[in-house]
Amino acid sequence: MPTIADSLGGKSRLAVLLEHFATIDDPRDVRRIAHPLAEILLLVVCGTIADCDDYDHIAAWGEAHLAFLRRHLPFRHGVPGGRWLTILMNRINPGLFSAAFTAWVRGTWPDRPDFVAIDGKTSRRSHDRAAGVGPIHLVSAFATTARLVLGQEAVPDKAGELAAIPVLLARLAEQDGLRGALVSIDAIATNGSIAKAIRDAGADYLLAVKANQPGLRAEVEACFTAAPPGTVETHTEHDKGHGRIEQRTTSVVREVEWLAGGRRFPGELRLPDAASIVRVEACIRRGEKTHTETRYYISSARLTAEAAGRAIRGHWGIENRLHWVLDVTFNDDQSRLRKGFGAKNMAVVRHFALNLVRAAKDTKSVKLRRKVAGWTPDYLNQILNQSVG
Repeated sequence: MPTIADSLGGKSRLAVLLEHFATIDDPRDVRRIAHPLAEILLLVVCGTIADCDDYDHIAAWGEAHLAFLRRHLPFRHGVPGGRWLTILMNRINPGLFSAAFTAWVRGTWPDRPDFVAIDGKTSRRSHDRAAGVGPIHLVSAFATTARLVLGQEAVPDKAGELAAIPVLLARLAEQDGLRGALVSIDAIATNGSIAKAIRDAGADYLLAVKANQPGLRAEVEACFTAAPPGTVETHTEHDKGHGRIEQRTTSVVREVEWLAGGRRFPGELRLPDAASIVRVEACIRRGEKTHTETRYYISSARLTAEAAGRAIRGHWGIENRLHWVLDVTFNDDQSRLRKGFGAKNMAVVRHFALNLVRAAKDTKSVKLRRKVAGWTPDYLNQILNQSVG
């Protein structure tokens, strides 16, 4: 039996996307389905790429561009209206949808990532005060070098990140998807179980140490203070732009056996295979004002100071390369989806759209690509039908 990819004439990212959409369970009675699930998902992804940020706008775009949609799937009954589109998206299991997303990324960007940043983001207006439900908080994995979203896991609030991160790691680790990568996570995940999960996936960890772990932070600070001469490797670099001058000095100590040894008291943190402690001292000057800060990290990789600095910069790049783009370009913080699974699923749709838009081979910004895709169906078709690889 021919696959969807065969019927579309080869392995484009759209063809693989439709194949993965076909694996998602449809909760509806098959005897009453007018709009197959693959058509609904294709519609919301295309509409989101084409600068539509809610289901009413997506439905209106689909009605105006029905001929374009029928190039790829039948759409025998046209497209559902905004209300029905909202109801249908609310019913899709977000776990299955997220798993399909990760599998699609693995199939269409087959190279393993070298640096993976995991961080959370809250969609501020997705709360439902009447039902006592807080806003959606999504923990995402981002390949910092490729600028590619790898996966996500939704949690009720920021406090739930510790439960979501192992689930996301397990999904990413399938088929050796994390092997050889350096995985960076903020201080909320600096514990032995998450470090072990990363190591079991064949990856190395880079975990932050902050003031909410005062005992560990004091020991790490003391390690640098007591380090014998010649055992601390340093690398200094400068950044300049937007009225800001920053000097960053990254220091690394590799004599860290005490971090993996036996506990001296109950509850003392121990990290498996710890190999490096990293300190980043930043001095930031804006006009006449100077601000200094010091951050600490622990890694299972034997990092050089230069490599550690590069990885840490990459982790914080998730803020402006993913979170900022979702807020400013995709209006994520303005989304008012609150009922059912709609908010979680729409967050995944934005990741589908962002990966496809960002992969376009031209010099346009992400924002302009979305605008042009909405105006010009042939440009949208180019974005959808990029070849795998």
